[in-house]
Amino acid sequence: MNSETRSDNKRTLTRLVVVAAVMFGFGYALVPFYQKICEVTGINNLLNADDPVRSTQVDTTRRVTIEFDANTHGLPWSFKPGQASVTVHPGELVHVKYLVQNTRDRAVTGQAIPSYGPQLAGQHFRKLDCFCFARQTLGAGEAKEMPVVFVIDPALPKEVNTITLSYTFFEVAGTATATAPEPRKPGV
Repeated sequence: MNSETRSDNKRTLTRLVVVAAVMFGFGYALVPFYQKICEVTGINNLLNADDPVRSTQVDTTRRVTIEFDANTHGLPWSFKPGQASVTVHPGELVHVKYLVQNTRDRAVTGQAIPSYGPQLAGQHFRKLDCFCFARQTLGAGEAKEMPVVFVIDPALPKEVNTITLSYTFFEVAGTATATAPEPRKPGV
């Protein structure tokens, strides 16, 4: 080989080593770069401490009894929990249902407001799905099963062994469906 070919080979080898080093560095930097992008955009952010279901650990060393209550305030509905109570481990995913029926002969819209006893339990009650998140409209005589899916945060103080979850349904003013006027008779 002549000296010109050796020189070209050395330059090519040097370039290949530099490209390989840059590729390795880029691959190494992708993980923190990806985590930062996820943190900024809120996508796939597993590090967010404000996540309502951040604790996926079930505390099997203790049990908490959840009692259910249902009330209506000025609303012509029959409303009750599907079961009186349930005993769960903190951190356990729980599904329950409430039963509601409109006893009026027209559609009625209501909104449920939750309350907790003791009051501090509300800070540890994480609802993932609840009929209370939106207004509910029931047609004349219509009945529904309405779900509540929740987790009790394992950080609930140890002295709290019973929580009462109570919902009160209120009629939403101005949303009642008006009855249609009777059709006119011909010639009147």
